[in-house]
Amino acid sequence: MTEQQETLVGGWTAFHPLTPEDQQVFDEAMRGFVGVQYKPYEVSTQVVNGTNYRFKCDASMPPAEVMWQAIVEIYQPTNGQPHVVGITRI
Repeated sequence: MTEQQETLVGGWTAFHPLTPEDQQVFDEAMRGFVGVQYKPYEVSTQVVNGTNYRFKCDASMPPAEVMWQAIVEIYQPTNGQPHVVGITRI
């Protein structure tokens, strides 16, 4: 059984390493975002009318060297640009 078959329709996938396509969605949604820098390292997706993404990220705000983790939630509509819907520090 594949990972996709194990996931319920409308359910979230397990977190997994980013694909180039995942990275592209993240980069497009974060374009123009200033302040905190987010570097995604894992993603979970949910297929709805489009796709919801939850990116686990390392976050920092240069020049400070303090780092923390965050979940950046992005929605990619079927037709349209992906956009950030929430950021949660974890």
